[in-house]
Amino acid sequence: MPDISSEKSYADGRILQHVTDGVGVITFNNPDKRNAMSLEMWEGFGEALTSLRDDETVRVVILRGAGGKAFVSGADISQFEKTRHNAAASEEYAKRSAAQRALLAGYPKPTIACIEGFCLGGGMQVAMLADIRIAAHGSQFGIPAAKLGIAYGYDGLKHLVSLVGPSWARLLMYTGMRIESAEALRIGLVERVFPESGLWGETMAIAQTISENAPLAIKAAKITIAEVLKDESRRDMDAIKAIGTACMDSADFREGRQAFMEKRKPQFQGK
Repeated sequence: MPDISSEKSYADGRILQHVTDGVGVITFNNPDKRNAMSLEMWEGFGEALTSLRDDETVRVVILRGAGGKAFVSGADISQFEKTRHNAAASEEYAKRSAAQRALLAGYPKPTIACIEGFCLGGGMQVAMLADIRIAAHGSQFGIPAAKLGIAYGYDGLKHLVSLVGPSWARLLMYTGMRIESAEALRIGLVERVFPESGLWGETMAIAQTISENAPLAIKAAKITIAEVLKDESRRDMDAIKAIGTACMDSADFREGRQAFMEKRKPQFQGK
């Protein structure tokens, strides 16, 4: 278990955060509602993301759900009468959770969604905004918007289309169907699938591998891939050039070369 002194909690304990060996972990902790996201949880999630972003010891962030039954099962629909009963209210709700989604979408550190159980609706939005998705056998994925009369916006569907392509995006959105982890893997919605018993260990192993690699080189990959996905007219080629130069001039690049020559493990500082 994590060192309790490094634990923080937000949104009345429904968002938990801890750090272990350069890996930050954010846990959606509302298991009675299968980690359904309330507005308060979205806001707490943003606070946890900001805290880990600003912690220099953290090299990578894992997102996970508590209770073993769900990653995030969607938005907390019991709030909808109050917060999303019509277009104006729904726009206000979207605005209040948009800041957190934007924070995750533009996050400077690598992010991994560790998915066990249900990953539906808003849970899919969170998972798709992470850099990498790792799931347990038995996980289920879906976006039931068509069953609720909800329109998904540009950003939500842009990520879905970039992962699974337009035809699978249509099938998932038109039907609201749920798919199992094997199908999710096959269509490119998730990158790796493991047995439930091994999911956390495998996710941590991937996170620790990332945390031991050169942070600037990872940042360069993250920035460049994000630019590749943009329309050509919107690409920031200067940003790619700048991070490339920073890498090649970094102490970490010298350390990488030296460690290779000396046949030892490099110790990267992110500088």
